[in-house]
Amino acid sequence: MKAVSDFRRPATREQRHIPTLLRPLDELARRSDYLFAAPITFERQLGVREFLPKYLFAGPGDSRSYLRVGLFAGVHGDEESGVHAAVELLKRLHAEPELARGYELFVYPVCNGEGFLESSRWLRSGNDMNREFWNGSHEIEVQLLEKQLRHLTFDGIISLHSDDTSEGLYGFVKGHQLTRHVLEPALEAAGRILPRNYDRSIDNFDANNGIIELGYEGILSAPPEQKPKPFEIVFETPHHAPLDKQVAAHVTASLTILDRFRVLISEAQNI
Repeated sequence: MKAVSDFRRPATREQRHIPTLLRPLDELARRSDYLFAAPITFERQLGVREFLPKYLFAGPGDSRSYLRVGLFAGVHGDEESGVHAAVELLKRLHAEPELARGYELFVYPVCNGEGFLESSRWLRSGNDMNREFWNGSHEIEVQLLEKQLRHLTFDGIISLHSDDTSEGLYGFVKGHQLTRHVLEPALEAAGRILPRNYDRSIDNFDANNGIIELGYEGILSAPPEQKPKPFEIVFETPHHAPLDKQVAAHVTASLTILDRFRVLISEAQNI
């Protein structure tokens, strides 16, 4: 695992080189029984091949009853903490596979590669990727992710973001009726690392103890036609907090979400 001090300095453009950033995961995947690299290749222009990073972590357990969850980071390229957290989460799961028991976890650590390289919120076109979903977008990254969301029909979706207008942790919830009972423990656990935002209004939405139940149109989410709806959580860290603490909060929240959802589903099946 990367040393804490490594996350305390702003990343240079060279440090944002995606193949270098992901090389440790690719090396782990080559010898792991659980982690698999499955990049999505595409051509933005004729003859120029690019890739959208994607990893599968298939935890221990019966694959016929896996819970399938998608985790997305780097939708906004200037939100570095989620990208590093996705990488650190997979390293942690490789070291402790039992944490992912019963899960098929699909991780997309850098959804907006050009934005991440340039430390820019936007796509190459200047559009905000997180306002483009399910609106007939012409953005190739959005189209590729929409195909993934439709094909894999996730039981849960976790999006990792950071907010430069917030001084504390918070999250958006949408979809599955159990979502609030999954997000609240995640905020509590991550709140031991960074403070929670208790403002009554966050990002121009009504909030209750750091939980928002509305959201923007066009964000990364399940297909409108998917039934039953998955749980959908957007977990936000305060962008100006130390990067190492943001990364730790994201990892802690993600592990807590997976743990609580597994428990709740198990309890529901035994009712």
